[in-house]
Amino acid sequence: MALFSSSFRAIVTLAFLILFMGSTSAQLSTTFYSNSCPNLFSTVQSVVKSAIAKEARMGASLLRLFFHDCFVNGCDGSILLDDTSTFTGEKGAAPNLNSVRGFDVIDNIKSAVEKACPNVVSCADILAITARDSVVTLGGPSWSVTLGRRDARTASQAAANTSIPPPTSNLSALLSRFSALGLSAKDMVALSGSHTIGQARCTSFRARIYNETNNLDSSLAQTRRSNCPSAVGSGDNNLAPLDLQTPTSFDNNYYKNLVNRRGLLHSDQQLFNGGSTDSMVRTLSGSPSTFASDFVAGMIKMGNISPLTGSNGEIRKNCRKRN
Repeated sequence: MALFSSSFRAIVTLAFLILFMGSTSAQLSTTFYSNSCPNLFSTVQSVVKSAIAKEARMGASLLRLFFHDCFVNGCDGSILLDDTSTFTGEKGAAPNLNSVRGFDVIDNIKSAVEKACPNVVSCADILAITARDSVVTLGGPSWSVTLGRRDARTASQAAANTSIPPPTSNLSALLSRFSALGLSAKDMVALSGSHTIGQARCTSFRARIYNETNNLDSSLAQTRRSNCPSAVGSGDNNLAPLDLQTPTSFDNNYYKNLVNRRGLLHSDQQLFNGGSTDSMVRTLSGSPSTFASDFVAGMIKMGNISPLTGSNGEIRKNCRKRN
């Protein structure tokens, strides 16, 4: 009898531990606003579709906002905070300055959501939903977004400078940075596929098109040099599509480009350059469905990085400033 009760206590203790672990890792929920803001998804989707209809590139910009938010101290809406005389945000960090955009669209979404359900939905969650809707609007896969994040009252320009992988990153640096956030090599390769949409500035790929002829398709180099002069300071903000074939369609052409040495950024081509991720790239280049499922898994995982929940943080009334 004593042995049974001892074993029973151990089993019950283990069950509680598992339950506790499950609850802490599953703080976010796909039904978080079902009662408090039932029209949330349709409200966000309407504004996103309208913004992308006006400018197809905006879809990539909105998706990128979510990446740049989550990579700096977790998915907490900190990237949206404006600088003030007493507060330095993340918008001035090197990876964001003159590059990250779409803040006005987030303002419009927040305004529409506030009309539907005031003081309920966080800006951090709006970024998560907006990222999904941008992918779907451009022909990519859909997924159930987990919600329940709250907004940070702080931001870190220093962390933004060190946490977001620059386009000069090599493979080991990319793997290390993603791993530090709990994201695997598979996640990293799949999430990099977001570069199947959007554009990059000349400053991001100049060194590659002039100095990396050994692993760069010569015709792409020639095409890109036409609007990105070699001299620093000349045409720095000129844009080029990350995927030359279908820059506004969310597909797996990104990986086909890498296999053919047509990755625009140094960091892109690093995924297929004789290293450990070559086989993953080859698989995704031949299977749109595998890319879709891997990308969705990666996005859900990334969206779970260090969210503020419960009584932590706040629900901002204006995404650009703390309450």
